[in-house]
Amino acid sequence: MPPCGLIFKNLTIAIPTFDPALWLYGNSVFQPIKLFFMQLSSFLQRFNEPETLKMAKLGRELRAKGIDVIDLSLGEPDFDTPAHIKEAAIKAIQDNWSHYTPVPGFLDLREAVCSKFKRDNNLDYKPENIVVSTGAKQSLANAILALVDEGDEVIIPTPFWVTYSELVKIARGKVVEIKTTTEQGFKITAAQLEAAITEKTKMFLFSSPCNPSGAVYSRDELQSLAEVFRKHPNVFILSDEIYEYINYVGKPAGRTGRHHSLAEFEEIKDRVAVVNGLSKGFAMTGWRLGYLAAQTEIARACEKVQGQFTSGANSITQKAAVTALTTDLRPTMEMVKEFTRRRARVHELLKEIPGLHCSEPDGAFYVFPDMSSYFGKTDGESVINNAGDMSMYLLHKAHVSSVMGDAFGEPDCVRFSFANSMKNIEEGWRRIKEALRKLK
Repeated sequence: MPPCGLIFKNLTIAIPTFDPALWLYGNSVFQPIKLFFMQLSSFLQRFNEPETLKMAKLGRELRAKGIDVIDLSLGEPDFDTPAHIKEAAIKAIQDNWSHYTPVPGFLDLREAVCSKFKRDNNLDYKPENIVVSTGAKQSLANAILALVDEGDEVIIPTPFWVTYSELVKIARGKVVEIKTTTEQGFKITAAQLEAAITEKTKMFLFSSPCNPSGAVYSRDELQSLAEVFRKHPNVFILSDEIYEYINYVGKPAGRTGRHHSLAEFEEIKDRVAVVNGLSKGFAMTGWRLGYLAAQTEIARACEKVQGQFTSGANSITQKAAVTALTTDLRPTMEMVKEFTRRRARVHELLKEIPGLHCSEPDGAFYVFPDMSSYFGKTDGESVINNAGDMSMYLLHKAHVSSVMGDAFGEPDCVRFSFANSMKNIEEGWRRIKEALRKLK
């Protein structure tokens, strides 16, 4: 018998093979056959599959069976990429931008990123400070792998995007969580940060606006954190700002002053890497483009890491990105207006359901209610012991997909997206309300 995979371990077992002559009499012959097993790398045991992707996969499987599943687990805008950006991509194809790209990105795109930072954030960067990647997730991975050694501590406030902790584990670092609450708007205080920093702290990793809570740090709140970092010069800050434009407080998007970053504080700017991208603000999730801005030494380190994984990002996407970053932001503003309308409606629907505790998000497109008042209850078939049970209950009984809060470091909460049509949002929350009513 030929091997069924790479040989690593051998196991001899007896399995039935049939002799036609004996089969006539209902007999079978057992023969020893060697089976071969391939042992996977222990690397895979360091981290978990993202729950966001897992729930999306389960939802697709139910839809394939003909079940009408409303997806409130979505982590992407339900809008199409603006026409002027698509036209730029078509022109890039016609102009034959089809060859390998520089690892850190085309120069004109890195210049466009610098212009965006100046226009929107009043931050000064040069092209050598910018590394363009295949999505903001790769930008985060590059920075973490370039900076975190085995045993280094990385402080992450809860709740956090599911991938943060797993990337730290991949780098063999140690995750140090700072717990926040709904009452404090899911934002840490300077005192909490000070208490969490030790001699082993290498990095602080967070997002504002935050996925999943929608929390947005004000300039005053960031300044209080910056004052702590100023006292600890060995701590590096990785600031995920991918939801910058989807922000419901302050000035209109694209205007200096609306969105605030720790990179604004000159005394710590060289220790801050800002990660951003096109997925959320420009409805370009499938185009896969993110970017990082950091001091030159860090940027070069990230370029070195990326050079051994993917090299340069997609050439057509990069050319389209120049147009996205340097031209009309009105399509983005219209998208945010619709998200604002949906946010208000979701908050109304949430308040109609007894036992849910949720603050209205200041950014991103999620609500993150505490659902622990339903733990321990049952509909007679399913018992809800935790947020994971709740997400599965809503998926199979209400046919609404969500993401359990455990994945974000908050086991009492569940994340629901409002990146879906108003019709689907209202029907989804009607189903949720009915399913929760059955729990006693």
